[in-house]
Amino acid sequence: MHKSHNSLNIQLLHTDFSELNDSWNYDNVFSPFSRIYLITKGEGWVWHSNKKYCLKPNHLYLIPKFTLSRYRCDQYLSQFYIHFLSEPDDKPEVFEAFSFQYEVEASPLDYELFDRLLKLNPEKNLKATNPKDYDNRSNLLSFNQPYETQNPQGFLESKGILLQLFSRFIVNSSPEKEKDIKLNHKIGSTVSHIHKNLKEKLTVEELAERVFLSPDYFSKCFMEVMGIRPIDYINNKRLERAQLLLTTTGKSMQEIAEEIGIPNLSYFSRLFKRKFGIPPARFRTQKWAI
Repeated sequence: MHKSHNSLNIQLLHTDFSELNDSWNYDNVFSPFSRIYLITKGEGWVWHSNKKYCLKPNHLYLIPKFTLSRYRCDQYLSQFYIHFLSEPDDKPEVFEAFSFQYEVEASPLDYELFDRLLKLNPEKNLKATNPKDYDNRSNLLSFNQPYETQNPQGFLESKGILLQLFSRFIVNSSPEKEKDIKLNHKIGSTVSHIHKNLKEKLTVEELAERVFLSPDYFSKCFMEVMGIRPIDYINNKRLERAQLLLTTTGKSMQEIAEEIGIPNLSYFSRLFKRKFGIPPARFRTQKWAI
């Protein structure tokens, strides 16, 4: 199997420059997209991944998707921002494939890259800074494709810039860590199969049989490579897909439950609440921040 960095699948959603004040103050934010900030002036803070990050000028920040986050500015904050999607389809999820740091010092080149990205994408700014003033669930996935007025050269250059900025946060791992995060052929094939078939019945026995391993040995290999049991990984992927569908479609709870392979609505709701702390219906009403 090719290394994960040969198949990164991230798509630009929004980008712009924004000046914020003390109205930028949001709690309990869940977003189906990830963010990159380049702070230029002022100060604020973001809380995610069980840590508070003080937003400082001349620094880049990464906020992964579907993390419980808080945002605050007490006076003034100016920043470049990027929102991007990383729905993996049949590829390993990018946030599982690498180790990350979430704050790095910016270079002069980073400013140039943001300037160029904005020039290439003048229509991809977010139309409102207050999440209570907009609801882009219905058209979120449409941004997964370049808008019609952008030529192929501009689209490819934009994606290259996004990848370059995203790469700032990846931590170079030791050979031991590389061994842990690298998917071998059999487990990589299994991960692709899971992502393609979340709607279907998936059992450890069936997955092991596909790659010609005994169930016990397959589970051990999967745990060593992925750091999680196969059945837990399947449930996590199903619930993450449910998060995406809840925030980007108007499908009913039953339709979503069936689409992710958990057709029992009551069981789906219990699993969702156990993992994320709130039931899916309440999750759907959560707002996002810029």
